[in-house]
Amino acid sequence: MAGRLTGHKALVTGGARGIGRAIALALAREGADVAVSYLTSAAGARTLVSKLRGMGVGAIAIRADVRREGEVRHLVDTVAKRLDGLDILVNNAGNYVVKNVEDLSYAEWRDLLDSNVTAAFLCAKYAIPPMRRRGWGRIVSLGAAGAYRAHGSKGMSGFYAGKAGIVALSKSLAREVGRHGITVNVVSPGVVEDYDLTVAEARRRKDKETATGRPGTAADIANAVVFLCTEEASFITGDVLNVTGGWLL
Repeated sequence: MAGRLTGHKALVTGGARGIGRAIALALAREGADVAVSYLTSAAGARTLVSKLRGMGVGAIAIRADVRREGEVRHLVDTVAKRLDGLDILVNNAGNYVVKNVEDLSYAEWRDLLDSNVTAAFLCAKYAIPPMRRRGWGRIVSLGAAGAYRAHGSKGMSGFYAGKAGIVALSKSLAREVGRHGITVNVVSPGVVEDYDLTVAEARRRKDKETATGRPGTAADIANAVVFLCTEEASFITGDVLNVTGGWLL
């Protein structure tokens, strides 16, 4: 039976491991052909591509530093050529550092901004033209719980600045491309400590920090991303979907 995304072509940045891997698998389960970009996780990317192809969809992995414009342009061009199109972009890549401002180096600050909001900008910039030609597209970027409302947290200034920038970028971009059939949204995860934990396993565990009483999983995040890529979510754009189990309300 065809999935909700059969016939669509997706790119997941930083998709070789963690939440990105879960998103790639969830998109494939709905029938999408999937490209994953990676920077250092070549072995993980190869393993994932083999698994995706075993699910009956087209799949490729491409090394790219999404902080660099030339590499992003090549990445998007290659995906569109090898998958015969590109209409779903998931901006998942983004580095994470916990340091107080006085201890954070300028290089680390730049990397937090560039690997998060600059990367999302570059990928969207080059993915929009093929989406616009088709008259349909989905851009979903990964934010962070709290960053969407400039929530303060010790040691998180650089990371939250990058993620808050993603929200601002996405809301403005939604206005720019909505008339072309393209939606732009943000999924903001809460705490996910174990990327391999299944939802079924999570239901058997306790977490006093969440309203639901269980820990979050990568699958919870991936399911939210998939929903925003479907036709059922065509009237949702410029929005932030917090997937936290009520960790931050």
